[in-house]
Amino acid sequence: MNILIVRVSSLGDVVHNMPMVSDIRRHFPTANIDWVVEEGYTRLVRMNPDVRRIIPIALRRWRRSLLSAATRAEIAKFRKQLKQDTYDVVFDTQGLLKTSVVMRMARLAPNGRRIGLANATEGSGYEPLSRIFHTKSIKVGLHTHAVLRAREVAAQALGYSADGTADFNLRPVAMKPADLPAWLPAVPYAVFFHGTARAAKQWSNANWVRIAALLAERGLLVLLPWGSAAEKSNAEQLASQMSNARVLPKLPLMEAVLLAQRAALVVGVDTGLTHIAAAFNRPTIELYCDSPRWKTEGNWSPQIINLGEIGMPPTVEQVAQAIDTLEAWVEWRKAAGVEPTRE
Repeated sequence: MNILIVRVSSLGDVVHNMPMVSDIRRHFPTANIDWVVEEGYTRLVRMNPDVRRIIPIALRRWRRSLLSAATRAEIAKFRKQLKQDTYDVVFDTQGLLKTSVVMRMARLAPNGRRIGLANATEGSGYEPLSRIFHTKSIKVGLHTHAVLRAREVAAQALGYSADGTADFNLRPVAMKPADLPAWLPAVPYAVFFHGTARAAKQWSNANWVRIAALLAERGLLVLLPWGSAAEKSNAEQLASQMSNARVLPKLPLMEAVLLAQRAALVVGVDTGLTHIAAAFNRPTIELYCDSPRWKTEGNWSPQIINLGEIGMPPTVEQVAQAIDTLEAWVEWRKAAGVEPTRE
């Protein structure tokens, strides 16, 4: 059986579709699973060994120059790659008109089906017109978690139950010691994913400073990544008030994934890199300040603690207690050769 997944973006949503792949593989061990994804996320999807072929798409870039000859040539190349195989099932788990059009472009095998979402979950960017290209539209609950939503679409279409713990099946970023980036510390570290595009989802700088002080008492270095000029400026402001913080250079995606994957502790707002850390089951504290926790919270591991809710940002005390609960310092103390203790 050949299966195609169309989930082109965004970073967190691509990660949240990984357990769907694991479910399909578990129930159909010989299936070929391909994936259409934005070009910037191809290396991320390649970390999942159950995906056979990755078909990059550049919708974000193409729409800035749709009439240029170079763009038309790239689109033609994409169509050729997409039609290289015929598919028994094509899934669109994004529910947008643009992704349903991509679904329609794929070639179906005899009796092949195009499967998508029948409805939105609360607050999602679903577009009902996307259903015009479906063979079958799958209905999900209004408050269905992003991971479970994708798993349910595949389960209902292929005739199994989306039960059991979500399995992201992400291989670690593979690098030889000589190829590791210069910014990567040789000692255990915490990461603060403090930046996000929407200001209301951010946590107060004063809170970050207090948590850094708490970690400084435990001798833990704090790394501050950033993705925009505004986030860099904020990271520098935070670091100036922290005794144990280091502002990182701007990281390409896979180095940012490496940062999350190797962290002894991650504290982050509701953003893609925080969700990647949770997918790797790193000790992670997810902070929800102005987004619904039910939608993306890491609920598959006791190593992940989710705090806050829309209009109710978590307090410093709650985060401090979560750090204690995770006993994140045990990991870095062991790595440093210090006997772990309970406090």
